[in-house]
Amino acid sequence: MANKGPSYGMSREVQSKIEKKYDEELEERLVEWIIVQCGPDVGRPDRGRLGFQVWLKNGVILSKLVNSLYPEGSKPVKVPENPPSMVFKQMEQVAQFLKAAEDYGVTKTDMFQTVDLFEGKDMAAVQRTLMALGSLAVTKNDGHYRGDPNWFMKKAQEHKREFTESQLQEGKHVIGLQMGSNRGASQAGMTGYGRPRQIIS
Repeated sequence: MANKGPSYGMSREVQSKIEKKYDEELEERLVEWIIVQCGPDVGRPDRGRLGFQVWLKNGVILSKLVNSLYPEGSKPVKVPENPPSMVFKQMEQVAQFLKAAEDYGVTKTDMFQTVDLFEGKDMAAVQRTLMALGSLAVTKNDGHYRGDPNWFMKKAQEHKREFTESQLQEGKHVIGLQMGSNRGASQAGMTGYGRPRQIIS
């Protein structure tokens, strides 16, 4: 990675808008969840956007997090014994987390890009991905989520309805109100197109 200097003008404006989306209260909640979910050996980051980024940057904690949502023996991400120090290995570890999170059910629109975390370009996107992952874990309710269920919103569940054949047949005879009604309709008072209305006094 090349060292990046300060940004100016339009790119500085865009970057500051992205940085404003970062939520420090949400950071605290996510840190608490990760520590409860993965255990205290993951440590605790320095407060603030930079501390949160440095804590997650090498991808090991993220990998442990997604692994903790799976049963023993079916962990999707291989976590190295020693945290990777080479840049491409760290980025590869983050990419493995993203793949596992997508397989778990996080939608592509909720996913951050590797550079968002690695270069600190959009830490709000990282928060969004972790929130989506937490919401899915709470919604699945399969016993692997640890922590307060109120930390995340449950996703809406599908509610399938089954109708009998007779109920489906009955529905064919009902005229929906959107279609209007032809009761009491007549053509009285209508004139042909283009002709003036006849006003008789």
